[in-house]
Amino acid sequence: MKFMFSLCIALGLGAFSWFSPKSTSNQSLEGAWDTGQGVVICTPTYLACTDFSVPNKKFKGSWGGTYTWVKDSLKIKMEFSTYDKASVGKEKVFLAKLKKDLSLKDPATKTELSWKAIPEDGPAALAGLWRITGRMNNGQLSAMPLAARKTIKIFSKTRFQWAAINTQTGDFSGTGGGSYTLKDGKYTENIEFFSRDSTRVGASLGFDALVEGNKWTHMGKSSTGNPVHEIWEKQ
Repeated sequence: MKFMFSLCIALGLGAFSWFSPKSTSNQSLEGAWDTGQGVVICTPTYLACTDFSVPNKKFKGSWGGTYTWVKDSLKIKMEFSTYDKASVGKEKVFLAKLKKDLSLKDPATKTELSWKAIPEDGPAALAGLWRITGRMNNGQLSAMPLAARKTIKIFSKTRFQWAAINTQTGDFSGTGGGSYTLKDGKYTENIEFFSRDSTRVGASLGFDALVEGNKWTHMGKSSTGNPVHEIWEKQ
């Protein structure tokens, strides 16, 4: 029986290889991509892929990690995967063909898939990979030094995803994401998936935001009503 898995699931299980007859140095995956099953967000060095359904308020799975693309070879070092914990820390090597969209092929099953670029016209101030480095508690700033256990946020110009992960053990604590806006110091998240609580899908959360170079101060209230005052640094 002929069947097709989403690219996210296939990559999480390490099932796919990609083919490309030619790559050029000016090709870039940076931005947001529609996989047909969810969304991929790519920074220049990091990507995150998530399968989800907004109408059904269903989170299906997510994976991500650092990547390089040199001479037709896309190498991904997995930092988290809800599909295959054992893949964390391992490197996956793929080939890709990028024109307007990214065409994908599995040589074993002959399955062909495509990532379609999501048009984006938004601010670039947050685009990239961020890590939380501090949090205010009772008026005191608690530093969060770099460690295997970390919380990151991945941004394109219009899409965001956060993930709480442990790159040493492969443990995955949660993720959420969707679309966002940043204007006049106001940052708004529109939640499209949340692994811990599907009832939050469809909610919008507003925060005060101050972005100064590689430092982002994030203040407001969470969806539970608790105060949020965080410091993030661009990676």
